[in-house]
Amino acid sequence: MSFSILLITVLITAIVLVAAAYLIAKLIGPRSYNKVKGEPFECGVPTRGSSWIPMSMGYYLFAILFLMFDVETLFLYPWAVVVKEFGVAAMFSIGFFLLVLVFGLAYAWRKGALEWK
Repeated sequence: MSFSILLITVLITAIVLVAAAYLIAKLIGPRSYNKVKGEPFECGVPTRGSSWIPMSMGYYLFAILFLMFDVETLFLYPWAVVVKEFGVAAMFSIGFFLLVLVFGLAYAWRKGALEWK
């Protein structure tokens, strides 16, 4: 029962803090609304035409692959710190983890996700 009370307390606190921050920003924040501020803006150059243009799927695939290998690095560092304490079981588990990542990279490479067309 104490866990549920703690969870409810944390959720209520989070909601109150977010609402208070939003309200304070609305009350004391600067207000200058004009037409230019509402226009799409890219790298200091005003856009011509619609800013809702289709993007190449290559950008999204490249971002997903980057995240995959970023997460790999995130998991490899703590493992490298404690590998001596866990022994052979840790070696097999991280070996399997790396094998799955290598197969993922090979699959992406074979499908052409790493090529810019």
